[in-house]
Amino acid sequence: MSGSREKTPKRKMQVSIGDRIISFFTYLVYSIFAFVCVYPFYYILINSISANNLSERGKVLFWPLEIHFTNYVNVLKIPTLFDALKVSVARTVVGTALTVLFSAFLGYMFTRETLWGRKFWYSFVVVTMYFNAGIIPWFITMMNLKLTNNFWGYIWPVVVQPFYVVLCKTFVESTPKELQEAAEIDGAGTLTIFYKVMLPVIKPILATIAIFAAVAQWNSFQDTLLLMTDSKLDTLQFVLYQYINQANSLRGLINNASGTIDIAASLAKAQTATSIRMTVTIIVVTPIILVYPFFQRFFVKGIMIGAVKG
Repeated sequence: MSGSREKTPKRKMQVSIGDRIISFFTYLVYSIFAFVCVYPFYYILINSISANNLSERGKVLFWPLEIHFTNYVNVLKIPTLFDALKVSVARTVVGTALTVLFSAFLGYMFTRETLWGRKFWYSFVVVTMYFNAGIIPWFITMMNLKLTNNFWGYIWPVVVQPFYVVLCKTFVESTPKELQEAAEIDGAGTLTIFYKVMLPVIKPILATIAIFAAVAQWNSFQDTLLLMTDSKLDTLQFVLYQYINQANSLRGLINNASGTIDIAASLAKAQTATSIRMTVTIIVVTPIILVYPFFQRFFVKGIMIGAVKG
């Protein structure tokens, strides 16, 4: 009798016809859904690198025609784009950092039983998710706070986001309380526990909030429309908004965007309103798309932890 055991043949899993039909339709539905999500971006991309006259007439649908990249070269010559890029990057970086910090601190504090009026203040924050005063009272408040034509008008109104606070609070509650208790026994105060104990533990939810906050800051343009009259504070999204709404006259559009007649005249010779809209759209959305994959691995973990409790 040999010492080696006989290998039992692996049984192939029998898949019924019904399961195959379900799998087929599942893949079909998700493929259609993926196509619907991806195609608009793909359509804009191929139109931005195709012949401008064909793009203007709607001839470019599924693949680029007469590929060229002069649209990007010419559009990047518009000075206001780089000024708007600086403002967008600055508000995204500063706004995201402060939103993450404030959300994490409030979420942590709402888990502390020693906080005076903890339930009241938590309810006070959460109720703002469902009720607001409207645009006019909001604008009057921003004027009284001197946040019109002020870079901080992009930052302070969105520093405390109730949804992010709820996410942080739920995540902190899912962590072992022994960590905080051990730090308290060692004499650590509230701020020390927050910075040295809790922040390293709740990194997944912080990364998740950073994604939400960065995308919201990068894509926002309404606050620029309502609060800012100084063109130096225009963001990339607001420039794109102007392009889309002023696309009837190419010369007027470029004059409004660049502020210089020479650049407008040189661009008008080769470009159309459609080519500029498509090109600027790609320039605006590409940075946030490139950043997202670096945070994606934290996304599911950050959202799911604390959602189901045993």
